[in-house]
Amino acid sequence: MVNNAGITGVPFLETTTLEQWNQVIAVNAKSVFLGTKHSIPAMRRARGGAIVNVGSISGFVGVGYAAYAASKGALRAFTKVVAIQHAKEQIRCNSIHVGPIDTPMRQEAQKDPAAKGRPTLPNVPLGRIGKPEDIAYSVLYLASDEASFVTGAEFVIDGGVTIQ
Repeated sequence: MVNNAGITGVPFLETTTLEQWNQVIAVNAKSVFLGTKHSIPAMRRARGGAIVNVGSISGFVGVGYAAYAASKGALRAFTKVVAIQHAKEQIRCNSIHVGPIDTPMRQEAQKDPAAKGRPTLPNVPLGRIGKPEDIAYSVLYLASDEASFVTGAEFVIDGGVTIQ
């Protein structure tokens, strides 16, 4: 099971309505709960499985929008609890936390005039924006039998942004 949902929300906390906050939390956190909850019975019947939750470095550092960062921070703790609760059933749960990746969501966020003045990402030490393939290979690994001894792990894939 790969939980990979995300919307950004409103740039500034003071202009974020409760409805906008709830929408971001619903898409970014509630969907992970629902996807995980409904995949576990099938994994239990199969005597094991892998769940990969895709988060963001915004769940680690003060970058991005408040609701987005809160939802991705929640994903980190949720992943660890699921990993602990289902380890004896051979159901693994890990998370990937991405930095700047060239996706339509990132491209749209950069065009948003309301985003002017928001915190921006520092330079990427590896000197480039990531590609979707950079994330896909990590998901493939975590979902595979090659990662059979990996659970509760957090993989940060950000070109080195968070090590600065």
